[in-house]
Amino acid sequence: MNVLLDNLSLYGDGLLGTVELTVYASVLALVLGFVMAAFRVAPVRSLRAFGTAWVTVLRNTPLTLLFFAVVLGLPRFGVVLPFKLFAIIALGCYTSAFICEAMRSGINTVPVGQGEAARSLGMTFPQTLGDVVLPQAFRSVIPPIGSTLIALAKNSAIAGSFSVVELLGVYKPLNEMGYSIIWTFVWIAVGYLLVTLTISAVFNLLEKHFGVAR
Repeated sequence: MNVLLDNLSLYGDGLLGTVELTVYASVLALVLGFVMAAFRVAPVRSLRAFGTAWVTVLRNTPLTLLFFAVVLGLPRFGVVLPFKLFAIIALGCYTSAFICEAMRSGINTVPVGQGEAARSLGMTFPQTLGDVVLPQAFRSVIPPIGSTLIALAKNSAIAGSFSVVELLGVYKPLNEMGYSIIWTFVWIAVGYLLVTLTISAVFNLLEKHFGVAR
């Protein structure tokens, strides 16, 4: 308990860093995931190809490698940002591929006749997708999206290796000060547990109010 009480501000900064990474990267992942899901079901062939390439590359690339590509690669093209923004970009883009597939699966649960009926009424593809298909698909994708964002919160630990203030990085200064490594990691694990349980509770509420009745 001493390691927590003696370093409460350090743990607090780490927890806040993890929460910020999770929230901002989640927003980016949801936006990109929605866009890529729309591309993957679009009637335009080039958009479908782009969406497929995005998902295939990111889902099959190790997240650590993606971090290196973003942190070391983007500055070579003149993009110089704080490491936290680089971490948000890497986490958000990586997770967007999984969000995309979850959304696409939800879209596929909507009967084809719904889209055909919308088009027969003269609705455009964006109107059909936004007004008819997605509101129905959303109900079935709440659990998988929740699970994906929980994984994002845990994946944010990688950012600590790139000089980003987050929860796992707390162990480095505490280890140098001679605190028990076991208790240091116990309280780090508790912090991650608080973050993931909060996300789980939010999506349980969403599923209860909007999810498909079983």
